[in-house]
Amino acid sequence: MEILNILNSFVLAVALSLYLITNLQWYNYSLSRVVFYHHKKLWHIYYFLLPVGLYYFIDDIYFAIFLYLFYLPLFIWWFKKLDKKLNFTSRIKRFCVLFVAVFAVVYTLCFVNSCGFYPVVLPLMAVVLVSNIWETIVMLKFKHQAKHKLESMLNLKIVLITASYGKTSIKNYLYETLKTKYNCHMTPRSVNTTNGIIQDINDNLQATHQFYIVEAGARQKGDILDITQLLQPQYVIVGQIGPAHIEYFKTIDNILLTKTEALQSSRLDTAIVHDSVPLLKYNNIQKFGLEADNITCSIKDKLKFSFTIDGKTIDISAPLLGKFNATNLYAVCLMSLKLGISIEQIQKSFTTLKPVSHRLELIEANGKTILDDSFNGNIQGMLEAVSLCSEFDGVKTIVTCGLIESTGEANEKLCYAIEAVFDQVILTSGLNEKVFKQIINKDKLLILRDKNNLVDTLANKTKAGELILFANDAPNYV
Repeated sequence: MEILNILNSFVLAVALSLYLITNLQWYNYSLSRVVFYHHKKLWHIYYFLLPVGLYYFIDDIYFAIFLYLFYLPLFIWWFKKLDKKLNFTSRIKRFCVLFVAVFAVVYTLCFVNSCGFYPVVLPLMAVVLVSNIWETIVMLKFKHQAKHKLESMLNLKIVLITASYGKTSIKNYLYETLKTKYNCHMTPRSVNTTNGIIQDINDNLQATHQFYIVEAGARQKGDILDITQLLQPQYVIVGQIGPAHIEYFKTIDNILLTKTEALQSSRLDTAIVHDSVPLLKYNNIQKFGLEADNITCSIKDKLKFSFTIDGKTIDISAPLLGKFNATNLYAVCLMSLKLGISIEQIQKSFTTLKPVSHRLELIEANGKTILDDSFNGNIQGMLEAVSLCSEFDGVKTIVTCGLIESTGEANEKLCYAIEAVFDQVILTSGLNEKVFKQIINKDKLLILRDKNNLVDTLANKTKAGELILFANDAPNYV
């Protein structure tokens, strides 16, 4: 019976640890976010609390029946269905080493002393605690290494970019413009946290780089300040501010305060700040914004806009979709001019721009027009995508989960826009199911419970000559 107890407890501990570390990785290793802000809290009951409760309150033989006939098959099914798998990074490997070490010590002591009881939760919590301490020490070492590297690069200029919407696009477009004159490096993909930036500095930033273009994201006050204090950027772009991640910030004022932490650099030379940010006038801060009637864009035509500088009207065009990209490009123009790029160089670099992957990316496949906007999760961007689709003459289908970490009012506004334009609506998450059912005609709404069936669903529901918009494709833990 004791061997059965050891086996049960260890197998359960492995499953619980795998569940916990997977969720921690999704939520940037924040236990409070996993506990309080998880979008599918019922998972915590099914895959953590229920098996723990049964382990402590029913006999070993009955728990073994539950564990091997019910829980493990369900857990394995859940794990295989995840569309965002656990990434076995160095941190995860260190967690695994700690797990084996702690449980080996605890279970050996219990066996030697014939205690007859093999704990699961307390050793696992000890692993998490020690892991966090270990990672803090590791990151302090890496942070010191990154700061030392930056301090040694005396001629390096740093541009820090933050916004509620468009920061990744601004970063990519600014990089494409500055690299026409300078040796530049930018943070990869959507890396925008302190730890991610530290790793990028240590692994990828080179002594030959003249400009380092950094994207900064946040989910709580102080996040941008941490990045600012690390980098002490000479140049800052604060883009458009809105209710993105309002679930964490609670108020727009908190978002504004957090984003403007980027302006607290001791080396700040120039900042380009969107009109949505209320600021007093400062000599080194330039506000920017574009009038909507000064922008044209459609699926067939390039993005075009103009602005006036020093009394001269500048015409800009780029092979991009989305009127909001005019605002992003305007910020790039203003910063590029400050950094010694001529108007002619800017205009030329814009003609070869490519859309950021999965952000209003136009694709033709199997005779269907596909608009991939799956990485765009803000209300302005999604409304612009819907508006672009309204110009298409034919059957239109949208695949979306709605807005995540936003307001109910924003989701309602999005639903009304979708209802007016699309012939078919495929909802890929239950998070916004209620508002979609209230507003979208039931005859055109399909709620897809399993995203693994999406390919077959689209094959059956769409055909050549039609349009499909992928809008905000959140992972299935959302």
